[in-house]
Amino acid sequence: MKWQGRQGSDNVEDQRGGGGGGGFGGMKLGGVGLVIVLIVSLLTGQNPMTLLQTVNQAMPEQTAEGQAPQGPQPDDPAAEFVGVVLKDTEDVWDKVFAEKGMTYQRPKLVLFRSSVSSACGNASAAMGPFYCPGDSKVYIDLSFYDELKEKFGAPGDFAMAYVVAHEVGHHVQNLLGTSGKMDAARSRMSKTEYNALSVRLELQADYFAGLWANRADKEKHILEAGDIDEALTAANAIGDDKLQKEGQGYIVPDAFTHGTSAQRKRWFRAGFDNGTLEAGNTFEAESL
Repeated sequence: MKWQGRQGSDNVEDQRGGGGGGGFGGMKLGGVGLVIVLIVSLLTGQNPMTLLQTVNQAMPEQTAEGQAPQGPQPDDPAAEFVGVVLKDTEDVWDKVFAEKGMTYQRPKLVLFRSSVSSACGNASAAMGPFYCPGDSKVYIDLSFYDELKEKFGAPGDFAMAYVVAHEVGHHVQNLLGTSGKMDAARSRMSKTEYNALSVRLELQADYFAGLWANRADKEKHILEAGDIDEALTAANAIGDDKLQKEGQGYIVPDAFTHGTSAQRKRWFRAGFDNGTLEAGNTFEAESL
Protein backbone atom coordinates (compact mmCIF):
# COMPACT_ATOMS: atom_id res chain seq x y z
CA MET A 1 0.00 0.00 0.00
CA LYS A 2 1.27 3.46 -0.87
CA TRP A 3 1.13 5.33 2.40
CA GLN A 4 4.50 6.89 3.19
CA GLY A 5 4.54 10.66 3.10
CA ARG A 6 0.78 10.97 3.24
CA GLN A 7 -1.27 12.73 5.91
CA GLY A 8 -2.46 10.80 8.94
CA SER A 9 -5.63 11.33 10.92
CA ASP A 10 -5.86 13.72 13.85
CA ASN A 11 -8.22 11.26 15.54
CA VAL A 12 -5.60 8.83 16.84
CA GLU A 13 -5.20 8.55 20.62
CA ASP A 14 -1.99 6.88 21.73
CA GLN A 15 -2.59 5.30 25.13
CA ARG A 16 0.40 2.95 25.01
CA GLY A 17 2.16 4.93 27.70
CA GLY A 18 -0.38 3.79 30.29
CA GLY A 19 -4.07 4.04 31.06
CA GLY A 20 -5.85 6.99 32.59
CA GLY A 21 -8.30 6.89 35.46
CA GLY A 22 -8.06 4.66 38.49
CA GLY A 23 -7.24 5.81 42.01
CA PHE A 24 -9.56 7.87 44.18
CA GLY A 25 -12.93 8.16 42.42
CA GLY A 26 -11.28 7.35 39.05
CA MET A 27 -9.53 10.72 39.28
CA LYS A 28 -7.10 12.08 36.72
CA LEU A 29 -5.27 14.32 39.21
CA GLY A 30 -1.85 13.56 40.61
CA GLY A 31 -1.13 13.33 44.34
CA VAL A 32 -0.58 17.07 44.80
CA GLY A 33 -3.81 17.85 42.95
CA LEU A 34 -5.70 15.46 45.20
CA VAL A 35 -4.36 17.17 48.33
CA ILE A 36 -5.44 20.57 46.98
CA VAL A 37 -8.95 19.29 46.25
CA LEU A 38 -9.23 17.83 49.75
CA ILE A 39 -8.09 21.11 51.35
CA VAL A 40 -10.58 23.11 49.28
CA SER A 41 -13.37 20.71 50.27
CA LEU A 42 -12.50 21.16 53.96
CA LEU A 43 -12.44 24.95 53.67
CA THR A 44 -15.67 25.23 51.69
CA GLY A 45 -17.59 22.31 53.12
CA GLN A 46 -18.15 20.83 49.65
CA ASN A 47 -18.21 17.11 48.95
CA PRO A 48 -14.66 16.14 47.75
CA MET A 49 -16.11 13.66 45.24
CA THR A 50 -18.18 16.42 43.67
CA LEU A 51 -15.10 18.62 43.40
CA LEU A 52 -13.12 15.79 41.82
CA GLN A 53 -15.82 15.22 39.23
CA THR A 54 -15.91 18.91 38.35
CA VAL A 55 -12.12 19.11 37.98
CA ASN A 56 -11.89 15.87 35.98
CA GLN A 57 -14.53 17.00 33.52
CA ALA A 58 -12.50 20.12 32.82
CA MET A 59 -9.27 18.20 32.30
CA PRO A 60 -8.14 16.36 29.14
CA GLU A 61 -7.85 12.60 29.34
CA GLN A 62 -4.58 11.68 31.04
CA THR A 63 -2.11 8.85 30.77
CA ALA A 64 -0.33 7.31 33.75
CA GLU A 65 2.53 9.75 33.20
CA GLY A 66 0.13 12.69 33.43
CA GLN A 67 0.31 13.58 29.74
CA ALA A 68 -2.70 13.97 27.46
CA PRO A 69 -2.87 11.19 24.82
CA GLN A 70 -1.11 12.16 21.59
CA GLY A 71 -1.09 10.82 18.07
CA PRO A 72 1.59 8.49 16.71
CA GLN A 73 5.17 9.72 16.83
CA PRO A 74 7.31 10.14 13.68
CA ASP A 75 9.59 7.24 14.65
CA ASP A 76 6.69 4.77 14.93
CA PRO A 77 5.99 3.45 11.40
CA ALA A 78 3.24 1.01 12.40
CA ALA A 79 1.32 3.73 14.26
CA GLU A 80 1.89 6.20 11.41
CA PHE A 81 0.54 3.64 8.96
CA VAL A 82 -2.63 3.09 10.97
CA GLY A 83 -3.11 6.86 11.16
CA VAL A 84 -2.86 7.16 7.38
CA VAL A 85 -5.35 4.34 6.87
CA LEU A 86 -7.75 6.00 9.32
CA LYS A 87 -7.44 9.29 7.40
CA ASP A 88 -8.24 7.47 4.17
CA THR A 89 -11.36 5.97 5.73
CA GLU A 90 -12.41 9.42 6.93
CA ASP A 91 -12.05 10.89 3.45
CA VAL A 92 -13.99 8.04 1.84
CA TRP A 93 -16.85 7.92 4.34
CA ASP A 94 -17.13 11.72 4.40
CA LYS A 95 -18.00 11.55 0.70
CA VAL A 96 -20.20 8.45 0.88
CA PHE A 97 -22.32 10.01 3.63
CA ALA A 98 -22.42 13.36 1.82
CA GLU A 99 -23.77 11.58 -1.27
CA LYS A 100 -26.70 10.45 0.88
CA GLY A 101 -27.29 13.88 2.37
CA MET A 102 -25.75 12.87 5.71
CA THR A 103 -22.74 13.97 7.73
CA TYR A 104 -20.12 11.41 8.70
CA GLN A 105 -19.02 11.60 12.32
CA ARG A 106 -15.40 10.51 12.44
CA PRO A 107 -14.43 7.92 15.06
CA LYS A 108 -11.40 8.00 17.32
CA LEU A 109 -8.81 5.24 17.03
CA VAL A 110 -7.10 4.26 20.27
CA LEU A 111 -3.69 2.62 20.26
CA PHE A 112 -3.11 0.55 23.39
CA ARG A 113 -0.76 -2.06 24.73
CA SER A 114 -1.85 -5.30 26.45
CA SER A 115 -5.15 -4.02 27.87
CA VAL A 116 -7.47 -1.06 27.69
CA SER A 117 -10.59 0.35 29.29
CA SER A 118 -13.45 1.39 26.99
CA ALA A 119 -17.11 2.31 27.31
CA CYS A 120 -17.79 -1.33 26.41
CA GLY A 121 -15.70 -2.56 29.36
CA ASN A 122 -12.12 -3.66 29.89
CA ALA A 123 -10.44 -5.60 27.10
CA SER A 124 -7.13 -7.35 26.54
CA ALA A 125 -5.06 -7.45 23.38
CA ALA A 126 -5.90 -11.16 23.12
CA MET A 127 -9.39 -10.33 21.83
CA GLY A 128 -7.91 -8.44 18.88
CA PRO A 129 -8.95 -5.07 17.43
CA PHE A 130 -12.51 -4.01 18.22
CA TYR A 131 -15.00 -1.18 17.89
CA CYS A 132 -16.99 0.14 20.84
CA PRO A 133 -20.27 1.84 19.89
CA GLY A 134 -20.54 3.24 23.41
CA ASP A 135 -17.72 5.72 22.82
CA SER A 136 -17.44 5.53 19.01
CA LYS A 137 -13.82 4.40 19.17
CA VAL A 138 -11.76 1.75 17.41
CA TYR A 139 -9.25 0.01 19.67
CA ILE A 140 -6.06 -1.61 18.35
CA ASP A 141 -2.97 -3.10 19.96
CA LEU A 142 -0.37 -2.87 17.20
CA SER A 143 1.04 -6.26 18.20
CA PHE A 144 -1.92 -7.63 16.21
CA TYR A 145 0.02 -6.69 13.06
CA ASP A 146 2.70 -9.21 14.03
CA GLU A 147 0.01 -11.70 14.98
CA LEU A 148 -1.51 -11.43 11.52
CA LYS A 149 1.83 -12.38 10.00
CA GLU A 150 3.01 -15.01 12.45
CA LYS A 151 -0.15 -16.65 13.82
CA PHE A 152 -2.61 -16.19 10.98
CA GLY A 153 -0.20 -16.32 8.05
CA ALA A 154 -1.52 -13.05 6.64
CA PRO A 155 1.48 -10.76 6.08
CA GLY A 156 1.52 -7.38 4.37
CA ASP A 157 0.50 -3.87 5.31
CA PHE A 158 -2.80 -4.10 3.46
CA ALA A 159 -3.85 -7.00 5.66
CA MET A 160 -3.71 -4.60 8.60
CA ALA A 161 -5.42 -1.90 6.54
CA TYR A 162 -8.30 -4.32 5.95
CA VAL A 163 -8.61 -4.89 9.70
CA VAL A 164 -8.74 -1.14 10.42
CA ALA A 165 -11.27 -0.59 7.62
CA HIS A 166 -13.42 -3.46 8.94
CA GLU A 167 -13.58 -1.93 12.43
CA VAL A 168 -14.40 1.47 10.94
CA GLY A 169 -17.14 -0.37 9.05
CA HIS A 170 -18.71 -1.16 12.42
CA HIS A 171 -18.65 2.56 13.19
CA VAL A 172 -20.51 3.20 9.95
CA GLN A 173 -23.11 0.61 11.01
CA ASN A 174 -23.44 2.40 14.33
CA LEU A 175 -24.06 5.74 12.60
CA LEU A 176 -26.61 4.19 10.23
CA GLY A 177 -28.53 2.68 13.14
CA THR A 178 -27.79 -0.93 12.22
CA SER A 179 -25.98 -1.71 15.46
CA GLY A 180 -28.86 -0.28 17.49
CA LYS A 181 -31.34 -2.51 15.70
CA MET A 182 -29.12 -5.49 16.46
CA ASP A 183 -29.11 -4.66 20.15
CA ALA A 184 -32.87 -4.20 20.18
CA ALA A 185 -33.39 -7.59 18.52
CA ARG A 186 -31.10 -9.44 20.87
CA SER A 187 -33.64 -10.03 23.64
CA ARG A 188 -36.16 -11.46 21.18
CA MET A 189 -33.85 -14.09 19.73
CA SER A 190 -32.23 -17.33 20.71
CA LYS A 191 -28.46 -17.43 20.83
CA THR A 192 -28.33 -19.34 17.54
CA GLU A 193 -30.59 -16.80 15.84
CA TYR A 194 -28.58 -13.89 17.16
CA ASN A 195 -25.32 -15.51 16.04
CA ALA A 196 -26.73 -15.77 12.52
CA LEU A 197 -27.61 -12.08 12.60
CA SER A 198 -24.15 -11.26 13.95
CA VAL A 199 -22.61 -13.02 10.96
CA ARG A 200 -24.52 -10.70 8.63
CA LEU A 201 -23.33 -7.68 10.65
CA GLU A 202 -19.69 -8.78 10.38
CA LEU A 203 -19.93 -9.59 6.70
CA GLN A 204 -21.36 -6.14 6.05
CA ALA A 205 -18.34 -4.65 7.86
CA ASP A 206 -16.16 -6.72 5.49
CA TYR A 207 -18.12 -5.30 2.57
CA PHE A 208 -17.58 -1.77 3.88
CA ALA A 209 -13.85 -2.48 4.11
CA GLY A 210 -13.90 -3.46 0.43
CA LEU A 211 -15.93 -0.36 -0.43
CA TRP A 212 -13.27 1.74 1.29
CA ALA A 213 -10.49 0.08 -0.72
CA ASN A 214 -12.40 0.75 -3.95
CA ARG A 215 -13.03 4.42 -3.23
CA ALA A 216 -9.63 5.16 -1.69
CA ASP A 217 -7.80 3.67 -4.67
CA LYS A 218 -9.90 5.61 -7.17
CA GLU A 219 -9.24 8.86 -5.35
CA LYS A 220 -5.67 8.41 -4.12
CA HIS A 221 -4.26 5.42 -6.04
CA ILE A 222 -3.19 3.70 -2.84
CA LEU A 223 -3.05 0.10 -4.06
CA GLU A 224 0.06 -1.77 -5.05
CA ALA A 225 0.34 -5.18 -6.67
CA GLY A 226 -0.81 -7.89 -4.28
CA ASP A 227 -2.66 -5.61 -1.84
CA ILE A 228 -6.13 -7.05 -2.47
CA ASP A 229 -4.70 -10.56 -2.17
CA GLU A 230 -3.25 -9.56 1.22
CA ALA A 231 -6.70 -8.45 2.39
CA LEU A 232 -8.32 -11.63 1.10
CA THR A 233 -5.67 -13.75 2.83
CA ALA A 234 -6.42 -11.96 6.09
CA ALA A 235 -10.17 -12.42 5.62
CA ASN A 236 -9.61 -16.11 4.92
CA ALA A 237 -7.39 -16.51 7.99
CA ILE A 238 -10.00 -15.20 10.44
CA GLY A 239 -13.08 -17.03 9.16
CA ASP A 240 -15.09 -18.81 11.87
CA ASP A 241 -14.76 -22.23 10.25
CA LYS A 242 -10.99 -21.97 9.95
CA LEU A 243 -10.51 -20.68 13.49
CA GLN A 244 -12.78 -23.34 14.97
CA LYS A 245 -11.09 -26.12 13.03
CA GLU A 246 -7.65 -24.99 14.15
CA GLY A 247 -8.71 -24.25 17.73
CA GLN A 248 -10.90 -27.21 18.62
CA GLY A 249 -10.55 -29.61 15.72
CA TYR A 250 -14.17 -29.41 14.53
CA ILE A 251 -16.70 -26.88 13.24
CA VAL A 252 -19.94 -25.73 14.86
CA PRO A 253 -21.84 -23.58 12.32
CA ASP A 254 -24.47 -22.47 14.86
CA ALA A 255 -21.65 -20.85 16.85
CA PHE A 256 -20.41 -18.76 13.92
CA THR A 257 -20.48 -15.01 14.69
CA HIS A 258 -18.29 -13.56 11.90
CA GLY A 259 -18.78 -15.81 8.88
CA THR A 260 -16.75 -18.46 7.14
CA SER A 261 -13.48 -17.74 5.38
CA ALA A 262 -15.22 -18.00 2.00
CA GLN A 263 -17.99 -15.62 3.07
CA ARG A 264 -15.59 -13.03 4.46
CA LYS A 265 -13.54 -13.06 1.27
CA ARG A 266 -16.68 -12.91 -0.88
CA TRP A 267 -18.12 -9.87 0.85
CA PHE A 268 -14.85 -7.93 0.98
CA ARG A 269 -14.44 -8.62 -2.72
CA ALA A 270 -18.05 -7.55 -3.38
CA GLY A 271 -17.40 -4.26 -1.63
CA PHE A 272 -14.26 -3.69 -3.64
CA ASP A 273 -15.97 -4.56 -6.93
CA ASN A 274 -19.13 -2.49 -6.31
CA GLY A 275 -18.00 0.47 -4.24
CA THR A 276 -21.61 1.42 -3.40
CA LEU A 277 -23.43 1.52 -0.08
CA GLU A 278 -26.60 -0.07 -1.45
CA ALA A 279 -24.99 -3.32 -2.62
CA GLY A 280 -23.79 -4.10 0.92
CA ASN A 281 -27.11 -5.02 2.51
CA THR A 282 -26.12 -8.41 3.88
CA PHE A 283 -29.27 -8.53 6.01
CA GLU A 284 -31.46 -8.95 2.95
CA ALA A 285 -29.11 -11.18 0.99
CA GLU A 286 -30.63 -14.60 0.27
CA SER A 287 -27.20 -16.19 0.13
CA LEU A 288 -24.10 -15.18 2.05
